[in-house]
Amino acid sequence: MNKHKVAQAGIQHDQQPEQQVFRLLVTGGGTGGHTYPALTAIRTLQARLADQGRAVEVLWVGNSAGLEARVTADQGIPFRAVATGKIRRARNPLKMLSRANLTDMARVPLGVVQARSAVARFRPDVVLATGGYVAVPVGLAARVCGRPLVIHEQTLRLGLANRVLARVAARVAVSSESTLPLLAPATRKRAVATGNPVRAEVLTGDADRAVKALGVQGFNRALPTVYVTGGAQGARQINELVSAILPWLLERANVVHQCGTAAVEGQLERAAGLPAELAARYLPVDFIGAELPDVFALADVIISRSGAGTIAEVTALGTAAVFIPLASSAGGEQAHNARHLAEQGAAAALLSAEVTAAALRDAVAPLLADPQRRRAMADLARGLGRPDAADRLVDVVLDAARERR
Repeated sequence: MNKHKVAQAGIQHDQQPEQQVFRLLVTGGGTGGHTYPALTAIRTLQARLADQGRAVEVLWVGNSAGLEARVTADQGIPFRAVATGKIRRARNPLKMLSRANLTDMARVPLGVVQARSAVARFRPDVVLATGGYVAVPVGLAARVCGRPLVIHEQTLRLGLANRVLARVAARVAVSSESTLPLLAPATRKRAVATGNPVRAEVLTGDADRAVKALGVQGFNRALPTVYVTGGAQGARQINELVSAILPWLLERANVVHQCGTAAVEGQLERAAGLPAELAARYLPVDFIGAELPDVFALADVIISRSGAGTIAEVTALGTAAVFIPLASSAGGEQAHNARHLAEQGAAAALLSAEVTAAALRDAVAPLLADPQRRRAMADLARGLGRPDAADRLVDVVLDAARERR
């Protein structure tokens, strides 16, 4: 009897570490908008459970050619690739019957089989899907394997992948309260507005550190600073609009301009043709990396695209912004994002025919001239921000895991 009890206790002791491990399977990617919120959620979950003495085991299932494959390699996160099929949408349904679409759709059944194998072998406590076409087979596999699926939508309206997965998800996390009325009644019952996770380091920038790191000794700190960005690769449209008003802009502000590798030489040449005093207040760079949080802290006004990640960062920080949406974004989501903030006075937006150099100047001018107006817009933006979005999303993930038990 005693030996039996000892043996039984030994089994329990051996199993205890296994019980302390939380298994999270993540899927989604293709773009930073889908990838980085998931990465932030992973790091937040790891920190939360580490405080409780628990480990987190993560597997990311995605597309080998997607951004998620590179990010997971850099971050040391185990990754498994599955076959994916991308649907290239078009207004004319006949154009959707393209060879590329038909070829990719033929890959979907293989992707589902591979995804089911990954879910069955990993046995996750929860599957977190953040969108992108790769999330569909993995999300469906979670349902087949009886694992709770949590989806997270970064934009105001559910993307195509999340619209499919919302029907089988245990929880639907959205970035804005404004999204909830747009959901089907059955989905709305399982939905919660968490916000869009923002990397913690983005909120800890230092303006003086940015000046030192960028070497901008010619900046006049008595003037506001404008940060212009078209994303990691730059944006030709934004570069051209800013270049058209550059002398006017530099008379009123310092400018940090992330213009992309392809454009930086041209912008440096423009700077060389400016009066010395204005040129000293202009810094064109190809890419802002680790300095980004500090550049955000330095910026009084941001001119940028209006992707979900940018919206989340600008509102979490509470910074005045002028958004120039990417017209070709899927479903017109960038325009929806920009319009949503502009209608509430939390940003300015250049939409459709309004996208001209003159319109940009007219949108920026009052923000540079009136600090009070700039602060009012920043306060309204901050009111829409969710700096605790990652923690809120982790709450949803943990709740889904507890309900399964």
